[in-house]
Amino acid sequence: MKRQLFAAATLAASLLIGQTAVASECKVDVEDPFDLEAAQITEIYDCIKAEMVENYTKGDNDVAAAYRDWTVSSTRPAVAGAHGNRLLQTFANDIAAEQYLKFAEDGVVMPVGSVLAKESITISKKKKKAVTGPLFIMTKVEAGGAPETADWVYSAVQPNGKMMKFKQSFCHDCHVSWEAQDMLAYPLEEVRVSN
Repeated sequence: MKRQLFAAATLAASLLIGQTAVASECKVDVEDPFDLEAAQITEIYDCIKAEMVENYTKGDNDVAAAYRDWTVSSTRPAVAGAHGNRLLQTFANDIAAEQYLKFAEDGVVMPVGSVLAKESITISKKKKKAVTGPLFIMTKVEAGGAPETADWVYSAVQPNGKMMKFKQSFCHDCHVSWEAQDMLAYPLEEVRVSN
């Protein structure tokens, strides 16, 4: 019996190692993510998406465990220049989805309890491959709950599952550029899902 359990555990471990090895071989032949074509981005995402979830869920963050069941806001990741020129894919929870997917430019007021999770993929110039970047999270809290950031709380999960530490102003000082959109940036127009 012990031998069978050991064999099963060994097989499971080898499958996991194999999956990780395959996923970590997401080669990229360009150094600048802005040079990637749509088909290349889709190929990169297909290669790395399972590894991303595996990495984010190494910790105990509730958003990391749930976000892939939420509404995706774009047809594929895209690079807009924000978040360190990473490829980005945003997911909206049930509370946020209806309002967020309108992609309105003025008068946006997101409901309390809205949560957005933004996957990110970094193109490693040295290694010439795609690697998992942080999972960026925005949570809308009750009025007055975070007055210095327009009632948004920013957080992020590192690729090792641990929470990133940073000042709220680090994110908010950029997001304030979209004040009319309740501090929300949207995916590039060419990749937005139609609502």
